Amino acid sequence: MFTIALQQQQYKTYILSDETANSQLEVVPERGGIITRWRVQGQDILYLDAERFANPDLSVRGGIPILFPICGNLPENTYTHNGKQYTLKQHGFARDLPWVVTNQVTEERVSLTLVLNSSEQTRAVYPFNFQLAFTYKLQGNTLEIRQQYKNLSSTPMPFSTGFHPYFLTVDKTGLEFEIPSQQYQDQITKEIHPFNGTFDLNRDEIDFAFGQLTSQSTRVTDNTRKLRLTLDYDDIYSKLVFWTLKGKDFYCLEPWSAPRNSLNTGENLTVLEPEASFSTSVRFRADFF
Repeated sequence: MFTIALQQQQYKTYILSDETANSQLEVVPERGGIITRWRVQGQDILYLDAERFANPDLSVRGGIPILFPICGNLPENTYTHNGKQYTLKQHGFARDLPWVVTNQVTEERVSLTLVLNSSEQTRAVYPFNFQLAFTYKLQGNTLEIRQQYKNLSSTPMPFSTGFHPYFLTVDKTGLEFEIPSQQYQDQITKEIHPFNGTFDLNRDEIDFAFGQLTSQSTRVTDNTRKLRLTLDYDDIYSKLVFWTLKGKDFYCLEPWSAPRNSLNTGENLTVLEPEASFSTSVRFRADFF
């Protein structure tokens, strides 16, 4: 049985349930369209910093924030388009703006569709008309995020996109990684290192970008929680970023379509022609063993 309930917490929260599988998804449209909670077999898969989430002036650390129209940050938060300079903060604005629910499905599956339209506020920092439509689909132990990007402008629209999922862990030493890449760039030191499946997790901050991906799937096994997480992503996603902070009960494994600063460099940038649309998907699966 599939259901969608609406709760008025600090924000309106949509609760999607697959009751047969005992899995739930919580979505807060007005706080950046974010997924705040995903439970499988009654267990939380995601981490959420509740204090930061309660403060609208702070970015959310937790759940699955949406990255658009950039992933990462820009030098001095600026980029140039058609000879004009714009200011755009880290990871863009989609994770900070209210989204609107446009569709709910509870027959044979459960899903929720949210839309973000361009506005005067977005055009001031990103001079394009657009519409984003994201559908969160929950079935059993799998979460799928289907995305559609529409360029409603009269000129080509460049962007990158991604997700910043925070996965709950209580012991990082119990993590095993299957990341389909042979090297990563330390985004703090800018150094490139070979990757053989392990790295030192005992640092204050880890911010590694994996490129030259050889597969559209990655996996992390949390031996302490007896949880195996699989992330499948379409081929638009050219980077996987691993980020964590010492002393915090989370790690992030983020699919990005392009690296930092791609609005300036053009590297792996997606460019939509006027009136064109583009669809893609990522899928998360949580298996307990």
